[in-house]
Amino acid sequence: MYEKIKNLPLDEQAEAVTRDLVAVRSVNGTTGEADIADRLEAIIRSFPYFQNHPDHVWSQKLNGDSLNRRNVFALLECPDPTSKTVIYHGHIDTVGTDDFGAIERFACDPDDLQRFFKNYNKEQEVREDAASGDWLFGRGALDMKSGDAVHLCNLLYYSQHREILKGNLLVMFNPVEENDHEGVMEAVSELNRLKKERHLQYLLAINTDFVSPLYKGDPHRYVYTGSAGKLLGCFYIRGRETHVGETLSGIDPTLIASKINDKLNNNMDYAEKIPGEVTLPPSCLFQRERKAFYNVQTAGAAYLYFNEFFYEKSPRAVLDDLTQVAKTACTEAAEFLKAQYRVFSDNCGLKGQAPDWDVAVMPYSAFAAEVSARGVDVEAVIEKTIKAHPGEDFRLISYKMIEELEAQAGDKRPKTIVFFAPPYCPHNYLRESIESERCCDDLLDKILSKTGEETGERFAKKRFFPYLADSSYLSMSETAKETDEIISNFPGWGRTYSIPIDGIQKLNIPVMDMGVYGKKAHTWMERVYKPYSFRVLPKMIREMTEGVLAL
Repeated sequence: MYEKIKNLPLDEQAEAVTRDLVAVRSVNGTTGEADIADRLEAIIRSFPYFQNHPDHVWSQKLNGDSLNRRNVFALLECPDPTSKTVIYHGHIDTVGTDDFGAIERFACDPDDLQRFFKNYNKEQEVREDAASGDWLFGRGALDMKSGDAVHLCNLLYYSQHREILKGNLLVMFNPVEENDHEGVMEAVSELNRLKKERHLQYLLAINTDFVSPLYKGDPHRYVYTGSAGKLLGCFYIRGRETHVGETLSGIDPTLIASKINDKLNNNMDYAEKIPGEVTLPPSCLFQRERKAFYNVQTAGAAYLYFNEFFYEKSPRAVLDDLTQVAKTACTEAAEFLKAQYRVFSDNCGLKGQAPDWDVAVMPYSAFAAEVSARGVDVEAVIEKTIKAHPGEDFRLISYKMIEELEAQAGDKRPKTIVFFAPPYCPHNYLRESIESERCCDDLLDKILSKTGEETGERFAKKRFFPYLADSSYLSMSETAKETDEIISNFPGWGRTYSIPIDGIQKLNIPVMDMGVYGKKAHTWMERVYKPYSFRVLPKMIREMTEGVLAL
């Protein structure tokens, strides 16, 4: 690759590398993730510095991964030994290509896609972008192979101008970002190993994950100085089955699930209010009752879970909000059923005592404590359930654990249990109270102002990257108490799923997203804007790198 790009100007270098990476189909959950790691390592090894220092490029296999996926690392050392180090990182997997439909064969071919969209009459904006020549199309072109290409071009530049750097540059590429972030979580141990063995001091980690307009006509280029947190807020709802001929005597868990969904789903009342920040409400990702086949019995249980972003809020506060929503929904369901039963009994002339529609609500930690108090070995039940369902989805196995604990305790009462399930992304942001982080923030302000004056670009700085990112696993703002509260309400933590909390806390690297700019990520119209992403952005990142290392 080096011979192909060595004499090209920066923007043409970045485009050439992006095209090369897009051509490798690296869909999440396929062997393509191993293929793209091979390609990245080959590109880096083609650079003269790394030909002379082959031990400065290496990979880390993901533990027990059947697809042989791995993290790729490259270390460029400062000529004058120092511990100061900046990290560049990006993910190398993409979402699938099914959405391309009849033109799926072109999904990784920017030129064919550009020709197609030049004549696409169903959306004027994409047709105009294709005709302009300023946009590069293709799966992963925006999310985020163009960002990886920017890192590679800057790595090449500094490998040829090592005298400029006042510190070390560590570049890291990770798979499995598009679902469970296993790549970067595995990398935490490697980063800590390097920190200890090579005495590295990580000053800043720069991610180039994509940024996009936040509204139609938005002129801004966004830079983010932290990562939003994410929890999967889950509800297990146990009802009381009955024949449909006696429907009002039961408790239908789908009714409660619907009320919870109605209260939470896309409701900005449950989004944090942080002036100037893009903060998002909960969104429902799963709602289902447990019946496996048709019969005339009402459902016995229902499952429901939500994507929950959190920013400044603690995970405990998220759990408390979810629990309160469940209590309100159960109360409203009971009141609704009471009212319907009055109408029913009056109509039929029934005089008997009305059923009880009360539903207990509790977090998982309280439920597990109750079950344990009844003599059930909670840990043994969890272990047995996991072994009985090999390969089960992380989320669904959590529900099966709860059901098995119910069965062992003989607990058939109507109830709603609130808990967390994978994935969990910690939140982080630059803190005014930490001098080194404040200096990074101040330096960024100066660079954005200077670049804006020189290029005419309009920048906006935000604290929280509004999408989920690997940066979440390089630092965390949660306290030890808060992490304990997460773990205690996370069925199967440490068995089916965990994150390296101790390792992340040892790192606590300030993070920043200075991303490539484009539109329609995760859609077949995905495209990256070349003038900003390949000309302006790489130089901004260089200024940030050199400035941080000079502090």
